[in-house]
Amino acid sequence: MAIKGKVSVNTENIFPIIKKFLYTDHEIFLRELISNAVDATQKLKVFASKGDAVGQMEDLKITVKLDEEKKTLTISDNGIGMTEEEIDKYINQIAFSGAEEFVEKFKDDTESANIIGHFGLGFYSSFMVADTVEIDTLSYRDEAKPAHWHCSGTTDFKITRGKRKKRGTDIILHINDDSDEFLKSYRIKELLNKYCKFLPVEIEFEDTIINDTKPLWKKSPSDLTEEDYKEFYSKLYPMAEPPLFWIHLNVDYPFNLTGVLYFPKIKKDIDPNRNKIQLYSNQVYVTDNVEDIVPEYLMLLHGVIDSPDIPLNVSRSALQADGNVKKITSHISKKVADKLNELRKADEADYEAKWANISLFVKYGMISDQKFYDRVKDICLLKTTDETYEVMDAFVDRVKGNQTDKNGTTVLLYATDAEAQYSYIHKAKDRGYDVLLMDEIIDNHFISNIEQKLEKVMLKRVDADTVHKLIEKDESNESVLSEEELTTLKTQFEAVVNNEKFDVQTAVSTVEDDFLTLTRSEWERRMSEMGSIGGMAMFGAMPEKYTVSVNTNHPLAKKVLELDDDHRSVLINNALDLAKLQQNLLKGKDLDAFIKRQTAALDV
Repeated sequence: MAIKGKVSVNTENIFPIIKKFLYTDHEIFLRELISNAVDATQKLKVFASKGDAVGQMEDLKITVKLDEEKKTLTISDNGIGMTEEEIDKYINQIAFSGAEEFVEKFKDDTESANIIGHFGLGFYSSFMVADTVEIDTLSYRDEAKPAHWHCSGTTDFKITRGKRKKRGTDIILHINDDSDEFLKSYRIKELLNKYCKFLPVEIEFEDTIINDTKPLWKKSPSDLTEEDYKEFYSKLYPMAEPPLFWIHLNVDYPFNLTGVLYFPKIKKDIDPNRNKIQLYSNQVYVTDNVEDIVPEYLMLLHGVIDSPDIPLNVSRSALQADGNVKKITSHISKKVADKLNELRKADEADYEAKWANISLFVKYGMISDQKFYDRVKDICLLKTTDETYEVMDAFVDRVKGNQTDKNGTTVLLYATDAEAQYSYIHKAKDRGYDVLLMDEIIDNHFISNIEQKLEKVMLKRVDADTVHKLIEKDESNESVLSEEELTTLKTQFEAVVNNEKFDVQTAVSTVEDDFLTLTRSEWERRMSEMGSIGGMAMFGAMPEKYTVSVNTNHPLAKKVLELDDDHRSVLINNALDLAKLQQNLLKGKDLDAFIKRQTAALDV
């Protein structure tokens, strides 16, 4: 006898809403239906473990079949199946979650933890791609009768006696014309590989098992080798270089979290791909957008995290406020810090060799998270232009004696381009100063962070001032020029330079120092660079201004005073062009004119 009725919903318009808006991507229907099939199979295992279900348990499997001629896609399982009453309860009452009810009933049973049960309206996602959906099912219960459910995308349904002979369920989708892409074998393979490749029950498509039911992250680290981790990484990212190292996550209290996070090799000249961490819930793929779960500074990591305790269908604000998510985020950050400490302790030379690829993670984390800063500050390396490495506190302590200014502030000198700033670096080194190499895109922010965290420490780029003013001491040099000559010299330079971009200043230095030095103040340059990185127009639009420091003790200073106007102009312009070359500022027609002048001077 047939049962007829209406699906229990509050509005006749529920199906148009389901078809268009239940999920952003219609392809998600396959994940939902296979997840339900996994649930049905896992439930059977629970009942069998309690002696409440009998029969063959070794051949549990989900099968996906495609029939292009009939325009059907069928998802079959040999799990618990359903009775007519269960169909009416779990299918006809939209948004009633059978998995959630099951988990609540068996919440103290460890096996039931494998029930996915997070996807709510999952079954009805089938109507996003199908005009008609059928269910053919037979319950595992003794004396159960097969049942058949039929619905054509309205609130009307029909349940009749089914024909299924074996325990389990077939979901038969009659694919609509707008969704014929899901009648293509390659497309189904693509979706199965994306969403189902690590599900805990075997999934067969076209006579091939497409998934790994026991992925690496579900295994004990003690049972795995280095090659196992590398092989799994190559499966996730076939074209990637081998990872530097990895972290195996395995927590069962106070939240559930498993996974493996890999540290990839980062090339400075390539914008790294961020969305490389895959989120799973009980081995069901959810997303590769984990920005609210993994700390921002660790988004460059690769790998997998799997947790049933992360709410999947909530707003971003709700996710950020969720207590378990906060704990998971904190745990991941701590595990990364612990791993870094462990690496340095085990082999300092190897840690230094890896530093170029991990410094970006470490510095970003130190800027972003005070707890992470505290955990890694003793293993954060500073690299010098001599390519030596030292942890921050040790470096500061070592240079303090020679690089402390008259105000008691330790000045750390740095370069951002060892080639371009070669002459400035070596002038500093000639005075016995150590020069750091800070050439990563994040270093401008990292420098500011260091200054905030370290007491009485400041950083200056080697071209921020003349070498004798970079670290001002209680010492002074006397000029060989009189006050009147100093004033005249400055006036003569200003008359020739005559450019708002350049501010002429006289400087009393040594005879060996350059005649002209072009510098840009540390603060102004830093603000401008931060603006260009962060999009702050008020800083990015700041005009470039440079100080032209004239070494009044250089022999050319006397010569300038003695020359006539024409020869003085030539000398000053040539000296200024040389100073511009040091700062890579001589370009275009100015560079062309300089080359022509120098070429003409060769013809003597």
